[in-house]
Amino acid sequence: MRVVITGMGAITPAGKTPDELFERALSGVTTVSEITAFDTSDYKCHFACEVKDFDPTSYGIDAKAARRMDRYCQFAMAAATDAYDISGLERDKLDITRCGVIFGSGIGGLGTLEEEHTKLMEKGPGRVSPVFIPMMISNIACGNIAMKYGFKGTCYATVTACASSATAIGEAFRHIKDGYADVVIAGGSEATITKLAVAGFSNMTALTHGETPDTCSLPFDKRRSGFTMGEGGAALVLEAYDHAVARGAKIYGEIIGYGTTSDAYHITAPDPEASGATLAMSGAIKEGGITPEMVDYINAHGTGTAHNDSSETLAVKKTLGEAAYKVAISSTKGVTGHLLGAAGATEAIITAMALDRGIIPPTANLREPDPELDLDYTPLEPKKRNIKYALSNSLGFGGTNVSLLFKKFEA
Repeated sequence: MRVVITGMGAITPAGKTPDELFERALSGVTTVSEITAFDTSDYKCHFACEVKDFDPTSYGIDAKAARRMDRYCQFAMAAATDAYDISGLERDKLDITRCGVIFGSGIGGLGTLEEEHTKLMEKGPGRVSPVFIPMMISNIACGNIAMKYGFKGTCYATVTACASSATAIGEAFRHIKDGYADVVIAGGSEATITKLAVAGFSNMTALTHGETPDTCSLPFDKRRSGFTMGEGGAALVLEAYDHAVARGAKIYGEIIGYGTTSDAYHITAPDPEASGATLAMSGAIKEGGITPEMVDYINAHGTGTAHNDSSETLAVKKTLGEAAYKVAISSTKGVTGHLLGAAGATEAIITAMALDRGIIPPTANLREPDPELDLDYTPLEPKKRNIKYALSNSLGFGGTNVSLLFKKFEA
């Protein structure tokens, strides 16, 4: 069964629609700015990529319901709402038992956890909110999306750290491909620009300590010193091709392969031999029925950490062989920051749009190439190119590797 994309929604630091997101990615202008969510005076890290001027009620979320949702869930609901609306789906014309939701978050409602713990410590157990648990848990976003649309098929959360939403898309792809569903809303969301998260990521030396916006998120640059935290949500409506055609849906792209593996190496560091990432990319290519040299573009995980960018470069070389020196690669995290559990879905949207429009977004801020990283990372400027096949990589803590293979849609 062919699996196509019929709707997309994005609530990101780089824009609140797929078009805004893609245009900002093409611009190569970073969204890094000083953190406004809390006072960072005592922190090592002072910059992040925040979603500004976000109002959940403008996405049809009742004000009372919004107050009972963590910010990560609000992002999820908003992105899913836009994706559903763009898809043109009509609930009364669907078999809702064959419609599902698979939505990921690496951490879930951490902001709520911090707030309620403060109440517990300062005011006692009686002041902890009765909706604390459902606000915090990682599967409440997919549960709320399913309730909004009455989807009674599969409904679960994927939690694979920074690969969470890519895993969600891959699992949704397989669910439809294998005949278990007609429609699945897939994606992910994250809202971890919080006191505890920034302290934790910073103290483990994962976050950049750059002192200006243009020295923070530097994928593949020799000055790179860690990733920059982002936040947001992204959702795709995946649909069986025959189902989409039968209702006259506009199709934005096609997914043809999904590779997922484990490094089985270290809790945070990637395997220096890049064996897991190589297997994930190779698995997606094999399932898609193409050869490595047919890959035209790779949207890299490209976090701007020393180990990730080196390991991922090695994985590309091992997967593609000599073709690695011909493929166009870019990391859009130079613009968006790292959205953790929402990164894979955000980058899936960018990848699908790159295929559809025939233009490759650049790697922002790549001004000082690392001589040990010798592939084409599309520095600074977008590149016009007729591309047919593209990989999008997501690599998470715990050693999870996910690679999705997209194809430019052809009827």
